[in-house]
Amino acid sequence: MALRPKDTRTAMSEINVTPLVDVMLVLLIIFMITTPLLESGIEVDLPKTASGPLNTAEDSQLILAITKDKSIFLNKTKLPIKTLREKLHAIYSNRSNKQLYVRADQAVPYGFVAQVMAEIRLSGIEAVGLVTEPLREI
Repeated sequence: MALRPKDTRTAMSEINVTPLVDVMLVLLIIFMITTPLLESGIEVDLPKTASGPLNTAEDSQLILAITKDKSIFLNKTKLPIKTLREKLHAIYSNRSNKQLYVRADQAVPYGFVAQVMAEIRLSGIEAVGLVTEPLREI
């Protein structure tokens, strides 16, 4: 039988990485689940056309979205069609660039889109661009 000294405690020189790996994996899963939810915007099924990319480099650019249930959103803020003209007039009255982009779902009736476009024109906006998705050629 070997004799051992009574108090031979030594400091542990290795780091236990198991708790660190567990925490990192949990954080990774949380970010993987929440990131797609944060990026979701207003669901609009745009018509497909052969067009170039949209240049929305300006931070102050406004986009008006019309969903298939005829809801109108101005940069994620829901507006009724009754107040659309006044709201757009108030926003664009002091701007030199009177340009607005419209994203309309392809299931929205043409008559409703024309009605919204008339409200936009009556508010004093000079240029209206219709946003579409590019065609995907196979």
